[in-house]
Amino acid sequence: MEVGWGLTAGGGCALVGRMSEAALSLPWWRLCFLLPPAVLLVLLLFRWTDQGKPLLHAAVRMLGQLVLIGYVLVWVFQARSPGWVLLALTLMAAAAGWIALRPLPRRTAALYRLALGCILLCGGGTLALAVWGALRPVPWYDARVVIPLAGMIFAGSMNQISLAAERYLAERERGADHAGARATALRASLIPLLNTFFAVGLVQLPGMMTGQILAGADPLMAVRYQILVMLMLLSSGGLAAALFVQRLGREAGARSCGGGQ
Repeated sequence: MEVGWGLTAGGGCALVGRMSEAALSLPWWRLCFLLPPAVLLVLLLFRWTDQGKPLLHAAVRMLGQLVLIGYVLVWVFQARSPGWVLLALTLMAAAAGWIALRPLPRRTAALYRLALGCILLCGGGTLALAVWGALRPVPWYDARVVIPLAGMIFAGSMNQISLAAERYLAERERGADHAGARATALRASLIPLLNTFFAVGLVQLPGMMTGQILAGADPLMAVRYQILVMLMLLSSGGLAAALFVQRLGREAGARSCGGGQ
């Protein structure tokens, strides 16, 4: 079974490497081994906090979404059409823009357009550089390359916009001016990413690198791809958050969502 990516002699990107399906196969029933600690956490949250129900809802939704996207990706990979790949990217960005606003007290059409625009501009631009500049898959719309990268980029931008927007509005409600609130918001949005930068290779092997190593790829090749991913997340997420809070401070949406600030 082919897995992972590698560099071709011409500098492009292709799927390489083989893994032992018998050694690393994962039947559905084996996932049950991970259920006990998850169930214990849900029970604790129901008993100690009010987050048990949201976590349970999120877990069920996560399972359904992953199973659904698995079947969708099988079909998209077989279709080999740039139109379907672009449609998938559009839907992913649209969903990311809406989810990014979840922490805010109000989600308006103006804020959604702003979040979506930041994700498309910063995330889409970073994706284009990664695909057409660094990886150069053949064809350029290879779904096995473009869709996973887009998922990481859009999700990173979504999370950093969420963190930055929530902190920005909170700071404005406390009386901070635009510059002060912007600095605090960007600092808060970068904390998870900076922690990952400091921990990578020491505390954790990130998902891209772990997946490639499990698939039997050369560790040094896996390192190159992980560096690519880290740079993508830094540039797309950081720029999207910065652009969002900058625009948020200049538009009437900041006052309507921030209680008259």
